[in-house]
Amino acid sequence: MDVVELTPGELSQRSGVAVSALHFYEREGLIVSRRTSGNQRRYARETLRRVAFIRMSQRLGIPLARIREALSTLPADRVPTSKDWARLSAGWRADLDQRILHLQRLRDNLAGCIGCGCLSLKTCLLTNPGDVLASSGPGAVKL
Repeated sequence: MDVVELTPGELSQRSGVAVSALHFYEREGLIVSRRTSGNQRRYARETLRRVAFIRMSQRLGIPLARIREALSTLPADRVPTSKDWARLSAGWRADLDQRILHLQRLRDNLAGCIGCGCLSLKTCLLTNPGDVLASSGPGAVKL
């Protein structure tokens, strides 16, 4: 017997996401449910893929607004195919490349600061790249 709809508890158990998070995703427009005559939520089985996509995207650091935007491009008249999901995932490539580059720079500069121990707001490459804050005077300029 094919399960067409899932209760919030079933979706939570199968996806590993708390029911409260599912309700949050729904309020944010990331997933949808229908209400039974008893006003209970029911999720289509394919919502499992949406939840997996949301969780994976969040782990990559993608903001919820961008996730919502990406999910809105999925077809509304049919269940998304693996091709649809691959297209969405490929869309994150540029974001990931940029994030990786930023993290590598952060790692490299952080190692230098830990090595010298200065953490100077005037010369530190992490808090003051290119010494642009020097003209603002001494002290914690960014505060």
